[in-house]
Amino acid sequence: MGTLSLNQRAALLSVLMLVVGLLIWEAAIPAQKAVKELTEYEILTGAGSPKAGVPPPSQVIIKAWDQLSDPFYDAGPNDKGIGIQIGYSIYRVLTGYLLAALIAIPFGFLIGMSQVAYKAFNPFIQVLRPISPLAWMPLALFIIGDSEASAIFVIFICSIWPMLINTAFGVAGVREDWVNVARTHELGPIKTAFTVILPAAAPTILTGMRISIGIAWLVIVAAEMLVGGTGIGYYVWNEWNNLDLTSVVFSILMIGVVGMLLDAMFGLLQRRVTYAE
Repeated sequence: MGTLSLNQRAALLSVLMLVVGLLIWEAAIPAQKAVKELTEYEILTGAGSPKAGVPPPSQVIIKAWDQLSDPFYDAGPNDKGIGIQIGYSIYRVLTGYLLAALIAIPFGFLIGMSQVAYKAFNPFIQVLRPISPLAWMPLALFIIGDSEASAIFVIFICSIWPMLINTAFGVAGVREDWVNVARTHELGPIKTAFTVILPAAAPTILTGMRISIGIAWLVIVAAEMLVGGTGIGYYVWNEWNNLDLTSVVFSILMIGVVGMLLDAMFGLLQRRVTYAE
């Protein structure tokens, strides 16, 4: 163990905890008792059928293998593969997220570079920021009249605030010396913004973008449960209505994996633009 690096030791500990956790989970779930022979009446009324319960990890692994072996099958409106459902969710998340970025980052620049703009807009930001994104859903459905666009709007509204605030904070925190050097070289405001302020504020801006993508992925699951149709949130809710808890647990794990990958992608971008003074 002494020759292993810190990352290797951490990885081994993670695998050990996973294995122990799965064994405890498997042992904690009682085996399903065999159903006794039923009369025709009991079969027709559903009596004696196995009760729904939390599945052991062995069942979840079998379900995962079954679903991931053909993730893009399409057998109708209520029977689509997990890959298709996740694809719909990612499309909605990225659409709302990119629309939010197009507004939040330039607007954050304006607020960060102007004390007057900051003081003028700050009360509105502080009032709107704490509102739960799902609270906007009924209003969005009424005004927009389309569940798909309403879900995208909810992602937009939940993504905009971390990006806006972090952009403003990053721009306002750029060292005055660097801006003065740009003025000495007679750089215009736009060139100063792109060559001095943006690179200096990029780590803080990407922190806001990383927070926003995590919130967006959280919110889309709840939004799709409300609007239905397609998406990983709808998949979870539909499987719950079918009392298929194995599929519910599997989809929860898939939500976590996709969220981890999205966060890792932005974490990599953040490291690429981070600099040492």
